[in-house]
Amino acid sequence: MSRIGKKPIPLPSGVKVTIGDELQVTGPKGTLTVPIPAGITVEQGAGKLEIKRAGDEQAALHGLTRALAANAVQGVSGGFTRELDVVGIGYKADVKGRVATLTLGYSHPIEVLLPDGVEMKVDPKPAGVAIQQLQARLILTGSDRQLLGQVAANIRALRKPDPYKNKGIRYAGEVLRKKVGKTGAGGK
Repeated sequence: MSRIGKKPIPLPSGVKVTIGDELQVTGPKGTLTVPIPAGITVEQGAGKLEIKRAGDEQAALHGLTRALAANAVQGVSGGFTRELDVVGIGYKADVKGRVATLTLGYSHPIEVLLPDGVEMKVDPKPAGVAIQQLQARLILTGSDRQLLGQVAANIRALRKPDPYKNKGIRYAGEVLRKKVGKTGAGGK
């Protein structure tokens, strides 16, 4: 039996759940829907959600549905946060409304349109961080965990961390192994 699928999902106060063809979770931070596959049932009672399955054929979907439902409940009640560090001399980040402008060493600034449900703040030179060339920390928040992770991955892909110079955009806490460049020992 799926260990994850068996765990009940506690419902915080202020979160409403509607069970139909899909699970609709409503809370203070918005509304999210979770598809319910065939053979999986959702039961609500005593301040918690329980995910059940018809047979062992749905074992993988059992745990998946429970994880998606738990993420939806946490997203509409507390939300999710993803932090990115912009590292490099002259690299900058700015956000105005739904448009983030990033200067990443290219000949032009890059503008990223943030989708609905994702907010971004720029913390210039945060205190207490040991990275020497850290220019800014981007703080992405949202209720949909999948969308938030995809936006963070798209922003990181604009200038991936360089293993030789340790420059680029990286996740906060991501450890990079610096590679050694060429040695100047030539021929005769």
